[in-house]
Amino acid sequence: MQRITITVDDDLMADLDRMIETGGYPNRSEAIRDLARLGLREAAARTGEVRDCVGVLSYVYDHEARNLSSRLTTTHHHHRDISVAALHIHLDADQCLEISVLKGRSDEVQDFADTIISQRAVSYGELKIVPQGPRHDRGHDHDHDHDGESGPA
Repeated sequence: MQRITITVDDDLMADLDRMIETGGYPNRSEAIRDLARLGLREAAARTGEVRDCVGVLSYVYDHEARNLSSRLTTTHHHHRDISVAALHIHLDADQCLEISVLKGRSDEVQDFADTIISQRAVSYGELKIVPQGPRHDRGHDHDHDHDGESGPA
């Protein structure tokens, strides 16, 4: 492990200390390591590095637009390998909000989102990518694992 020294202003340090306290970090070093890991994952996603990810796609569309609902459903069916779940909400008489959870390679998730967002009569669309990779355990106990199976036997 490497030891480094950094200088930060008082306001940033106060914000970091609040994050450490509310996040349950055992110390500043662990919090800064987690922030560095997150920053590196986000940078990889922005530069197009292909990684496994979970994506949350939210979009608003006019459900009365000609064949749009059918095209959106067909797109989801054609990408059933990455489309995990969807929530559909009626905003008003014309507009619907759909929130889709996607899981797969970041390039495939981004392509899927671009296909949805670029449809005519989709008035808003945003994809948030959560990079997947080696998870760092901060020493807290879990009574479950993150693959959906029960905890220690």
